[in-house]
Amino acid sequence: MYVALGDSFTAGTEPGQPRWPDELARELGGDYVNLAEVGATSEHVEHEQLERALELRPDVVTLVCGANDVLFSTRPDPDAYAARLTRMFARLRREVPSVEVVTATYPDITRFLDLRPRTRARVEDGMRRFNAAVRSVDRRHDVVLMESFDHPEATKRAIYAEDGFHPSEEGHRAAAREFLRAVRKRLRIRSAA
Repeated sequence: MYVALGDSFTAGTEPGQPRWPDELARELGGDYVNLAEVGATSEHVEHEQLERALELRPDVVTLVCGANDVLFSTRPDPDAYAARLTRMFARLRREVPSVEVVTATYPDITRFLDLRPRTRARVEDGMRRFNAAVRSVDRRHDVVLMESFDHPEATKRAIYAEDGFHPSEEGHRAAAREFLRAVRKRLRIRSAA
């Protein structure tokens, strides 16, 4: 069982458009549930999505959130975000010990957005700090991290939808490839141990 948690990056924004978790689920085989929601913050993921995911007893979970925390707040709090991720990863590890958890940093979401200079600076700084929080938390909980911030694909305009923020169809395919590569690498490491 694969369960996807998160925001619009995972939920998709275009009805009928293939999403990266759908493609990942096809490759993994087995049951699949996408609980992600457009507009979800990390707080929403923790309080609304995580409970349902735990009830499903998944083998694989992807959990990507945080961009809306930055976008919806003039003072995003990376420490509160790190604490939320810590609680979610700890609960997954405690309640479903065999689960493989995969998360990701976000690319520079300001690159193709039309933002005023002060807003751009605030969002860039917030995402840099939130990505640093993900990197520090994932190590402590044996979570697989897909590094999107510095990924070469993240600089290509074609992977973003018209809004310059959400993934395009090509972006969803690229994300699926990277998540699948991360999951396969982990499963190979685990099975060889």
